[in-house]
Amino acid sequence: MIALSAPVAPRPLDPVPSPASGIRPRLRGFAAERVFVRRSLILSLRDGETLSMSIMLPVTLMLLFTFVFGGAIEDDGSYVDYVVPGIILLCAGFGAASTATYVSRDMSTGIIDRIRTMPLRPGSVLTGHVIASLARNLVSTAVVFGVALLLGFRPSAGVLQWIAAFGVIAVYILVITYLYAAIGLAAGSPEAAAGYGFILMFVPYLSSAFVPVDTMPTWLQWVAENQPITPIIETIRGLLMGTPLHAQPYWALGWCAAILLISVLWGRWLFGKARR
Repeated sequence: MIALSAPVAPRPLDPVPSPASGIRPRLRGFAAERVFVRRSLILSLRDGETLSMSIMLPVTLMLLFTFVFGGAIEDDGSYVDYVVPGIILLCAGFGAASTATYVSRDMSTGIIDRIRTMPLRPGSVLTGHVIASLARNLVSTAVVFGVALLLGFRPSAGVLQWIAAFGVIAVYILVITYLYAAIGLAAGSPEAAAGYGFILMFVPYLSSAFVPVDTMPTWLQWVAENQPITPIIETIRGLLMGTPLHAQPYWALGWCAAILLISVLWGRWLFGKARR
């Protein structure tokens, strides 16, 4: 006769983790922003053609305007002092335009979808692109200033004026980069983003960047005087060359604040729309 063994008591089940315990907490501080800034800088260094063009194209334009058109505008060779602020803003525009392409490429390649599954702030990837572009463009600006000094650019600014001029340039780079980042989110492809950015590069030509506003046709003078680039250029020119500033700094900072606010809100809305 087979003896029946005593029934074995069931083993207690392991505690089931709650849904909250399986979710990793968000990174504290600015750890995510640091990661994406480093990523964007690495992408910029690997894209040597875009980086070199953002420097070489403004330098080439400065050489063109100084030696080809400068003699017809100022025959005493002082045109370089007038044109440098406009070339600096062109340099910032060329450098920031690549941000639109990088952001649009991230949206189209699926990297943003992977980032959404991570415990990161949604705007950290855009912040990384913007800060990296700011650093990249400040280096390009320094190179353009160096070439301008070799060509005879002789500013009369003191230390405080130089600091203020670089501050205005940095603010403009930040503003235009956020605007290009939002354009990259709105564009359907990296090629379209590059095309939209190329259109914005013509705005400095309709300002006091290369010729005085009073030399333009009457109907065009109103456009040149009431667009954002002219007060920014006149502020930089006044700080570096000692020309009268009047109310130009207030208009420059006001335009920068308005464009930055619109770009940030537009970028957040586009990013949230893409997430949904």
